[in-house]
Amino acid sequence: MNTTIAPLAPKLWADFEDLFGKQGACYGCWCTHFRLAPAVRRASDKERNKDHIKARIEVGPPPGVLAFEDGKAVGWMQIGPRADVPEWNNKGRGSAPVDPADATDPGVWAISCFFIRAKARGRGVSHRLVAGGIEFARQNGARLVEACPMDLSKDSRSIGLFVGSSRVFEKAGFERLVERKAGRPLMRLVL
Repeated sequence: MNTTIAPLAPKLWADFEDLFGKQGACYGCWCTHFRLAPAVRRASDKERNKDHIKARIEVGPPPGVLAFEDGKAVGWMQIGPRADVPEWNNKGRGSAPVDPADATDPGVWAISCFFIRAKARGRGVSHRLVAGGIEFARQNGARLVEACPMDLSKDSRSIGLFVGSSRVFEKAGFERLVERKAGRPLMRLVL
């Protein structure tokens, strides 16, 4: 299957909306989990989350990349500067930066979330998203790209894989930095 990767610009909103479906992927998250403080998330709902990410996409720059097969969006990966996903930098998370200054450094990027259409899972879409995301980061001045995936999952359909699989990142050349939570390494690729 031929897969193309494209940064999520406003003109691709309809494709993103179709991919996420009526429920907004992952129980209405609309990929806002690491963007919103916990109290705001608890007070929010799928429609407010959708409005939040749509506004973010409209403002730009693209907050991630979409994977397309035969003209249809089959996957999404959130990637951008760490500052764009403030909850990902929270000291209590396994994804917290090794150097606190990295949280605001525009050259340090994070891959924080994935969503793959159910029928496209288990076919390597995540690998292609990571490869395309690395190129997108490189073109936009990133020096480092970090991820905090999970080591084990029962299968490629696991909801927990919204952070990605460490195997995917290892194959892309990422190295483990620290493991603050069992099975959730903070990984880095130097560009």
